[in-house]
Amino acid sequence: MSLRDYTRKRRFEKTPEPSADAAVHARAGLPTFVIQLHHARARHYDFRLEVDGVLKSWAIPKGPSLRAGEKRLAVEVEDHPLSYGRFEGEIPEGNYGAGHVQIFDEGRWAPDDEPLEAIAAGKLDFTLYGGKLHGRWKLIRTRKSGRSPQWLLIKRDDGGARDAEADDLIDSPPRALAAKPAAGRKAPALWRNRALKLDGARRRTIAADLEPQLCSVAERPPTGDAWLHEVKWDGYRMLADLADGVPTLRSRNGLDWSGRHPSIEHALAALPVKNASFDGELVAVDARGHSDFNALQCALEAGDGTALQYVLFDLRSMEGVDLTDAPLIQRKALLAQLLENDATGTLVYSSHIVGHGAEAFGASAEHGFEGIISKRADAKYEAARSRSWLKIKHITTDEFIVVGYTLPQKSRTGFGALLLARIVDGALVYAGRVGTGFDDAALRALHRRMHAAAREDAQVAVPTHTKLPARTIQWTAAELVVEVAFRGLGKEGLLRHPSFVRLRDDKSPADLGLNIGRDVVISSPERVVYSKRGYTKQDVADYYREIAPLLLTELRDRPLSLLRCPGGVDGECFFQKHHAASLGPHVRVVPVAEKGGGRAEYLYVSDVAGVLELVQMNVVEFHTWGARVDDPERPDRLVFDLDPGNDVAWGDVKSAARDVRDKLAGAGLKSWVRLTGGKGLHVVVPIARGPSWDDVKAFCGAFAGALAEHEPLRYVSVAAKKKRGGKIFVDWLRNGRGATSVCSWSLRARDGATVAVPLRWDELGRIRRPDTYDLRSALRRAAALDADPWADVTECRQKLP
Repeated sequence: MSLRDYTRKRRFEKTPEPSADAAVHARAGLPTFVIQLHHARARHYDFRLEVDGVLKSWAIPKGPSLRAGEKRLAVEVEDHPLSYGRFEGEIPEGNYGAGHVQIFDEGRWAPDDEPLEAIAAGKLDFTLYGGKLHGRWKLIRTRKSGRSPQWLLIKRDDGGARDAEADDLIDSPPRALAAKPAAGRKAPALWRNRALKLDGARRRTIAADLEPQLCSVAERPPTGDAWLHEVKWDGYRMLADLADGVPTLRSRNGLDWSGRHPSIEHALAALPVKNASFDGELVAVDARGHSDFNALQCALEAGDGTALQYVLFDLRSMEGVDLTDAPLIQRKALLAQLLENDATGTLVYSSHIVGHGAEAFGASAEHGFEGIISKRADAKYEAARSRSWLKIKHITTDEFIVVGYTLPQKSRTGFGALLLARIVDGALVYAGRVGTGFDDAALRALHRRMHAAAREDAQVAVPTHTKLPARTIQWTAAELVVEVAFRGLGKEGLLRHPSFVRLRDDKSPADLGLNIGRDVVISSPERVVYSKRGYTKQDVADYYREIAPLLLTELRDRPLSLLRCPGGVDGECFFQKHHAASLGPHVRVVPVAEKGGGRAEYLYVSDVAGVLELVQMNVVEFHTWGARVDDPERPDRLVFDLDPGNDVAWGDVKSAARDVRDKLAGAGLKSWVRLTGGKGLHVVVPIARGPSWDDVKAFCGAFAGALAEHEPLRYVSVAAKKKRGGKIFVDWLRNGRGATSVCSWSLRARDGATVAVPLRWDELGRIRRPDTYDLRSALRRAAALDADPWADVTECRQKLP
């Protein structure tokens, strides 16, 4: 985005405003926003949204209104640099915009769609996560002509709407900061002293990755006053830590969730302590005060976390004091005191009763709760599964792994029933099938996920008495975990009267004890693969094991070309495409006709064990054909690799990708975008199988040639490097028979251990450099995803023009 107008209007030797090239470090997570109150010749509010490396800006004369549906004029002005988001001060007389500038509100924001496209179209829907303004908003352009396009800013009808406007909030502190005590420097010492008074408290720092305490299952609540009883909240377990006032969030499995819930992070940062560690549950609460898991999933899928709450039930440390050896009842008392300082309503204390376990369990049933958690009042905090925490439910539920499904009958859509397995001694054992409890949304979502994980062979043995004809079954890879209610076990341990409860996206088969590829031995695990980062062969194996569910949606059952680096990425690396017996039993063979006659054995994999066997043989990169092994002569995917010359700016590469997308759309083709882990981008187009390789290559060559012909200063369609100066090579040659392109989620053999990461188009604008994701940050992104950004690719069947 250009800051030319911003620079042209200012004389930086006479104004304290930051120059266009002032350094600012972009923050991870959602993009930022700021609202500044500007006492210029005409008092107004400046509303600024971070978009594609700048602050898109509007002047709002009367300021935002919090009343649902009330319109406020917003005049579009020049883009400002990101550094302006921190500017406060006096712009001297005689300078553009002379007057006092102060920050009114700031925070994060989330657009519903790709923001640059939405702004160009004149309709931008978004959510604010600010201190004073939060919830859903809309900007609508009413007049495009003239030097200053006019828009309307409108508050949407949600929990953030109320009878107020910006001027009413000038003297009130931001809600995320409202709880800050006046004597902020004294507060941490005060809370440290309170923490030290607990029995067993010690001055020491707990481990940053201390795991959560887990419950054991019990049929009935324990008796006596030695136990306290809490409601069982139905949400996602979440750990939160404050370090020097900066909050971080992580899942029960240690996955980084920071940046996903700004309102919760604001509330934690507003507490009168700088260092603490909490345990709790992320929930959506309905009008009755019950946690609603479906509402939680819907909110996460929609990216709207404004109504979510963080229920806290334990305090593990505070201001350098380890509380894990203190009695639970004392830890909770201190936690309750601390949460009295929360003015946001976002942090909720999980209350309890002491004793009366049977009564508490009965009352939870009367009020419609799932059950209770009973905890020993004097228990220490144990970072493991323990009998000091017991989970007692009103119905018997358990978690199972989906290993297949039956085809739908009559009017049923998607599938008939899920085929389930449990874990016995680390292996899968058939547990039965469940065909009830699904609504239409669950049927569609589960079928889409299972379709992507389809495989030909079964991973479990099905008892003969089940009478499941092979023609009615579609087997899948063991990737999805579901919770199922049932009434005991029947013959051969199969479920009786099962009913689907929910998909457990927060858990993996490994969490249930499945040895996913654990039998693959990684030799020389300490060998360094990425010398500049220190990543070892074991790190690479761990990455591929964890990313496998996403990686395999694209990698599975496609002929492969592998980049092997036996001496690490600094040594000699070489490509391999033909099978060899040394690669392992889960690396499979597909015979493919060669040009000169005869057939060659190409390799492919269908599961994580195959992936890890290749990693054991020092494979770093995975490249796939644009066809599958069941019909390698009929491609189902096109890839346009945008490879920029050395002097092409990253912003120009992103712009080119959008241009390619738009031109493909003009030809009736929908496309997806991927970071390559290098300096360019891939624009990927799934197609219905039918055209030959020659047809596909001809189309791609003609498309790339047309781009270069119409914009010869921007694009080039020939591979010669001497012709690429200042241009982007649209590499269409990856669409020939036998050609490959790097697979989504594959590591790259580059110094930074970068990863080829698939994106949604609306994310591209926020990507500030092509090598954004490396081995670690790619895993964090994968853990933070509510859904695969390319989930629809496998279902898209487009005809080639």
